[in-house]
Amino acid sequence: MNILGISAYYHDSAACLLQDGRLVAAAQEERFTRRKHDAAFPRHALRYCLAEGGVSRDAVDAVVFYDKPVTKFVRILKTAFAVAPRGLPTFVQAVPTWMRRKLWIPAEIATELDRAGAGRCGRVLFTEHHEAHAASAFFASPFENAAILTLDGVGEWATSSLSAGRGNRLRLLEEIHFPHSLGLLYSAFTYFCGFRVNSGEYKLMGLAPYGEPRYEHTIREHLIDLREDGSFRLNLDYFDYLGGLRMTNARFADLFDGPPRTAESALTRRECDLARSIQAVTEDAVLRMARHAHRATGDRRLCLAGGVALNCVANGRVLREGPFDELWIQPAAGDAGGAVGAALHAWHQLEGGDRVLDGQDRMAGAYLGPAFSDADIAAWLDARDYSYTTLGAGELERDAARRIAAGEVVGLFQGRMEFGPRALGNRSIVGDARSPRMQSVLNLKIKYRESFRPFAPSVLAERAHECFDLDAPSPYMLLTAPVARERWTETKDEPFDDIIATVNQVRSDIPAVTHVDQSARIQTVHAETNPRYHRIISEFAELTGCPTVINTSFNVRGEPIVCTPSDAYRCFMRTEMDTLVLGNHVLEKSAQPAWNEDGDWRDDLPLD
Repeated sequence: MNILGISAYYHDSAACLLQDGRLVAAAQEERFTRRKHDAAFPRHALRYCLAEGGVSRDAVDAVVFYDKPVTKFVRILKTAFAVAPRGLPTFVQAVPTWMRRKLWIPAEIATELDRAGAGRCGRVLFTEHHEAHAASAFFASPFENAAILTLDGVGEWATSSLSAGRGNRLRLLEEIHFPHSLGLLYSAFTYFCGFRVNSGEYKLMGLAPYGEPRYEHTIREHLIDLREDGSFRLNLDYFDYLGGLRMTNARFADLFDGPPRTAESALTRRECDLARSIQAVTEDAVLRMARHAHRATGDRRLCLAGGVALNCVANGRVLREGPFDELWIQPAAGDAGGAVGAALHAWHQLEGGDRVLDGQDRMAGAYLGPAFSDADIAAWLDARDYSYTTLGAGELERDAARRIAAGEVVGLFQGRMEFGPRALGNRSIVGDARSPRMQSVLNLKIKYRESFRPFAPSVLAERAHECFDLDAPSPYMLLTAPVARERWTETKDEPFDDIIATVNQVRSDIPAVTHVDQSARIQTVHAETNPRYHRIISEFAELTGCPTVINTSFNVRGEPIVCTPSDAYRCFMRTEMDTLVLGNHVLEKSAQPAWNEDGDWRDDLPLD
């Protein structure tokens, strides 16, 4: 049985394919169109999924959309009328798109399937938004029974939900409804601190350790009534997202010492303290919800999804301080993962399909995107006269490890592309975590992004305890934990007006992945799910004694993670990366012809 899951029209559109309940393929549209957070119907991702699954004509049994557009449209209408006439600009801006496209999704799906050569599908189904999030968390998890929390901006009406998962069934227990939203509260501060909503929230999280929580009391007193069970209400007098085109209003600015920061302007102590303050409130809210979920369900395991579940600092606190024995977070916790949840909901909840429970999750390490064969990559390189060396298994891993240990920045393009916001070794840029220069080099010369942004470590799963105070797997880079105390080094307080000096302080013997609060956002690398990446880090450990490397996504600021060899080559040549490893082929920057922006690097290869 072939079931397609689709998410679209808000941000991070995606498609996935289930075959008899097995997740065969999943990808975000942005990776193909090269438009970051692309919200368009995922026609390219859909075609990839059909090709990966070998789906023949008229063989799609169902297509499942990740929310209910009519219900969402009703919410938009009711909200606009409730705040009229102030809501008129938002209403006028939204309605044409809804009337033209968003209310006609079955027709859009039929058209796109026909264009892709898939013919007709059996049924078009719709889940509720948080139903899809909950399904993506629980049905993909390794747990037979679990409590499920979903937390985001807003779906149709729900902004947070608590469910109980039992076998192949989900049961909704409680919801919090719009306009009261933890995700929108966090996004309001994202906007106020000068970052883009729905893409800059992780920047706010990274900025928080530089500040003090001096606005925390103000937030609790004026913005949110947070109760013991994690439920809450927002004071809407300070927000403008109901009827305006901004997140916050003048009252919000008066409360927090002036107008919002202008994007790209210098960061001040105020933004750092705002970030720390809202992060503290968010962590408290998530912890309270987790404790309530434990009391309400009696479960020892918790699953998380929704955009707020990408807050790895809050996740780490839930794991360390919460009442649950085990925690599992959907790696594509945001809207992209809704496509997976929609398909899983149809298979288990509607079709009664059984779950496979073998101790492993169903996300296959998140390696669910396109791959390219070594032969096709070599032919593509030869056609352009790009210089490369081909190495065999074992030799390639040793060569990559030697380069990293020597201080090179290496782009890894291996196997199937990752699904979700994190690069996990197949579309990654890696470097030496021991280097005190590596964080600034990667930020300023490779990623071209803000200097305060931390980098994540990839560590051999079996040796993670040597570097971090973490006693649970973190294969999807969704948990933050302290660097092991014995690795810390003494630091001195730097004046805040020299943030670069603060960033570049050596805080441990793996300084490039140690944030200012001695924490790290960790990826544990497992030989079972990514044997090549595991071997590269193992070879690096043999050379250096250190089982940890830097892992950052293979892209530059403002662009999606690379998908194809041509994407990777372009990024390689436009940055100061030293070496590119395309499958078994190694390319040195110094050996390449002069970069031509208008050259034929754009020609893509067939998907493997």
